[in-house]
Amino acid sequence: MNPIQELVINFQELAAQVPEFLRPFIVMLAGAVPFIEGEVASLIGVVGGLNPIVAGSAAAAGNFLSVLLVVLFASRTRTAVVKHNRGRAAARSAALVPGPGGYGGSPMLEETPPAKPVSKGRQRFMKWLVRFGVPGASILGPLAIPTQFTAAILIASGTARGWVLLWQAVAIVLWTTVATVSIWAALTYVVGV
Repeated sequence: MNPIQELVINFQELAAQVPEFLRPFIVMLAGAVPFIEGEVASLIGVVGGLNPIVAGSAAAAGNFLSVLLVVLFASRTRTAVVKHNRGRAAARSAALVPGPGGYGGSPMLEETPPAKPVSKGRQRFMKWLVRFGVPGASILGPLAIPTQFTAAILIASGTARGWVLLWQAVAIVLWTTVATVSIWAALTYVVGV
């Protein structure tokens, strides 16, 4: 028995101590965590001895539920910020400072805080968004940043909630399926467990 087979068997014995009905929920919770997401969660489930279909479905469901919560929260936040900024803009235009010589007024100048540097992952994602649109950015996004972050960025940029949820679901199903089939094939044909 090689070391990888031994490791997999030991992990399966550890997972066997958890009641059978709880295992998919554990995989679902793992799928909800950014950076673990559906791909790694399905790997945990398959290596832990779950049926690959159950493991992939639970991991994708957990990932999608977390993205759904992020989209709903980000959408409400964006709506509140846009309403607040419209109110400030209206108040600012009403509070013009009178200029010299009867000029109608000039807006008050405010200092703007310096912008934070943008991370490499976000730069790569924004380039994909411009180049491929929401579908391409959603599908390629997990290569740069977690799906939860991708969804938040898309909502913050003004993309419709339904459109974001649709393409995030497609991306989650696609990447989780690829990961689940890959780990199942590797365990079955390479490792021999």
